Amino acid sequence: MVSLNPIRILKNDAEEEKAEVARMSSFIGAIAIGDLVKSTLGPKGMDKILVSCGRNAGQVEVTNDGATILKSVGVDNPAAKILVDMSKVQDEEVGDGTTSVTVLAAELLREAEKLVEQKLHPQTIIVGWRIAVEAARQALAEASFDHEKNMNDAALRSDLENIARTTLSSKILSNHKEHFTKLAVDAVLRLKGSGNLKAIQIIKISGGLLEESFLDEGFLLNKKVGVHQPKRVENANILIANTPMDTDKIKVFGSTIKVDSMAKIAELEVAEKEKMKDKVNKILAHKCNVFINRQLIYNYPEQLFADAGVMAIEHADFDGIERLALVTGGEIVSTFDSPDKVKLGHCKVIEQVLIGDECLIRFSGVELGSACTIVIRGATQQVIDEAERSLHDALCVLAATVKEPKVVYGGGASEMLMAEAVSRAAARTAGKEAAAVEAFAVALRRLPSAVADNAGYDSAELVARLRAHHAQGENTMGLDMENGRVGDMKKLGITESYVVKRQVLLSAAEAAEVILRVDNILKSAPRRRGPDRRPC
Repeated sequence: MVSLNPIRILKNDAEEEKAEVARMSSFIGAIAIGDLVKSTLGPKGMDKILVSCGRNAGQVEVTNDGATILKSVGVDNPAAKILVDMSKVQDEEVGDGTTSVTVLAAELLREAEKLVEQKLHPQTIIVGWRIAVEAARQALAEASFDHEKNMNDAALRSDLENIARTTLSSKILSNHKEHFTKLAVDAVLRLKGSGNLKAIQIIKISGGLLEESFLDEGFLLNKKVGVHQPKRVENANILIANTPMDTDKIKVFGSTIKVDSMAKIAELEVAEKEKMKDKVNKILAHKCNVFINRQLIYNYPEQLFADAGVMAIEHADFDGIERLALVTGGEIVSTFDSPDKVKLGHCKVIEQVLIGDECLIRFSGVELGSACTIVIRGATQQVIDEAERSLHDALCVLAATVKEPKVVYGGGASEMLMAEAVSRAAARTAGKEAAAVEAFAVALRRLPSAVADNAGYDSAELVARLRAHHAQGENTMGLDMENGRVGDMKKLGITESYVVKRQVLLSAAEAAEVILRVDNILKSAPRRRGPDRRPC
């Protein structure tokens, strides 16, 4: 006789969600993540306080950066994790738009939930979304303007400054955006189109005011020179190393050395010093006058370097020596037996400088002429950290714009432009897919609506006015959040990078499509520990 009971193929503790339950679980998780960061969107967006637990218990972080918020929030919902990963990719690819991409993906899924309730199949919705993405991308590309063919320095700088102002206007630096716009544009223009942001170092020094931040045309290392060593070196030949300067340790586990007199201990110490001296002599054979090591140098080798008139800098972190090798043209070495095969770094002057209470080492006239350092000052560590994140976003966007100098108008103008193009595509689309295409347009309009809501204005009124302007072909109209009205973004100089907008559109659509395709969620059974049978 055949049993009518369902056959279970999963382990007892494994979980399974099927069909509508799985789909609704995905929708709820993704929409919750979108609502979490939606209030940070736009120039009047609010900040979040993140309080750490565990090892960094009590540490406080204040930010409105979408990627930072989502990275810090532990989520258990699989769909929510997809949006968190998407915001990380957006941050790594173009540096900005992390909040926009999360909110757009969440709004797409909010509209998809309504369509699924109307008995539209997910595959039908996906087909409609793909039609909408193509229409939106084409409209965005046609609306972008490119100065690449007749770009002169003044026009490029003006465009970059407008983009930097727009990026910084939603950050903590909004009150000082003119000052930091100049810093960011000057730093990116020094790269001469290479887009190599590793050549730009950001150093944070507590104290002072945000407007006291400055750009230093050189490389700054937050370390100190050894005792009795030269504090200034001209025409420096720099050996960059990652090597232990103490004596080699006995590496056999549990090994001990037994001696029968204090004289033997003294002999061991002398042998250790001879080993150190041999290593220092090998380093000096490279004919360098500056030695920088990632690890500690210790007192005796430091004394030997001082006697030889060599500047020695210890404990430079790995990121520091990697960047230093890049800007000085040197190589990081760990053995010193072949001086002729080692490439030394070079710079014109190395000297100690005092910034606030911090003593730093400045490398001027480095081989990579585009290298520079931005020093951020601020009253508290939280302000400095948020200023660094804001400046990093601006630098990434500017570097991407220099590589692909296409610009679109901000203030919701691009989103409304794409939404109108998608609505026209929906009118031309036959069948059920038209409902999905129109839903995509509704999701795009939710972005300027959220920006207006966060500023405390009547979003329904402003978005309706903005839509009417775009219906009449006024594609440069957007939301002027300073005055709470619809304004001409061209006159106001509110522009954004085309690369960022395109990435927001494509990433959000792809992530929403991945989540919409799900009809089954399987959670594996937790791993069980066996009994501990080791002897006490």
